Amino acid sequence: MRASAIRTVAAGIAVTGAVMGVMAGSPGAAVAEGRAAGAADDRPYAATTGVGVHNAYEKTKYPYFADALDSGAAMLELDVWTNVFGGGWRVSHSNPLGNDNNCENAQRPEELRTKARNQRLDGCLADMKAWHDAHPGHRPILVKVELKDGFQGRGGRGPADLDALLRSKLGDALYRPGQLAEGSGSLDEAVQKKGWPTRSELAGKFIVELIPGTVEQNNPADTLWTDREYATHLRDLAAAGRLGDAAAFPAVLGAASGDPRTRYADASIRPWFVLFDGDASVYAGGSVDTKWYADRRYLVVMSDAHNVPPAISATHPTETQARDRVTLLAGRHASVVSSDWYPLPGVLSTVLPRG
Repeated sequence: MRASAIRTVAAGIAVTGAVMGVMAGSPGAAVAEGRAAGAADDRPYAATTGVGVHNAYEKTKYPYFADALDSGAAMLELDVWTNVFGGGWRVSHSNPLGNDNNCENAQRPEELRTKARNQRLDGCLADMKAWHDAHPGHRPILVKVELKDGFQGRGGRGPADLDALLRSKLGDALYRPGQLAEGSGSLDEAVQKKGWPTRSELAGKFIVELIPGTVEQNNPADTLWTDREYATHLRDLAAAGRLGDAAAFPAVLGAASGDPRTRYADASIRPWFVLFDGDASVYAGGSVDTKWYADRRYLVVMSDAHNVPPAISATHPTETQARDRVTLLAGRHASVVSSDWYPLPGVLSTVLPRG
């Protein structure tokens, strides 16, 4: 048997064993899976499909954000508010002025699940770093940040401010655009030329995705949404030789046929998008050539996976239903299949071949 085949079999055995541990409810089993699917997995990150949790900061899903990190999920989502009527970067679903979440601002691993919750974004990031310090070989985790009302540069909450916050809280645990683009003129050039790193190389890393928020999208006075603002920021940093300062990846939001980046009138920002995020039902419906994304090694997050016909429960499908849905969307070239399946850690820790 070739060495590559041996590695593939070994990784499969490791993942299978870890998933069985999760299903059995053993402590730390999801973390063990994270190591198996990261440190022992030589597949390119963009060649695999994982499972994400929508609004993982909600206490009704996980008492603490550390529990969400323990879940084995490939993606966890945070909602962030920036308006001038509240202080800092607030994490909440529907309270634009304060914090309502399961983050606790743990400074050390031993503080996880011991402190007061309802912290700002910096508190959530502190929890991530404390958890990372306890599990340095964990699976790559995509952290999807919805900026509910967009950036607020005048209030000290602009793109550069977010970069500084992410760098200061996550440090080397953060995988940055500059690392992906190294040796290339843009993110697009980089992924088409060399692709994303392997899961092994991304073990122990968080990758931050930014999407425009629902309030921002419905605000007629907001003409500069998160996606365009941050992509412009990346372009300008690169032109100044400072792409290493960047800390996040903007996503093109909304499934569409053809190249969705053509919606941006400024063609110079299009090469700074290599991550796409949209409704799973549209991606699965046949109107979008999803292989186009996989061939170019772009990442695709397919949200609301439960709504793909025939619809299944958003929170409590059977394990077979959820696994079948993940398999279906992996076949449609999803990088992440997202829903609210937090009661199913065995499904959340699933990592399948993409395509």
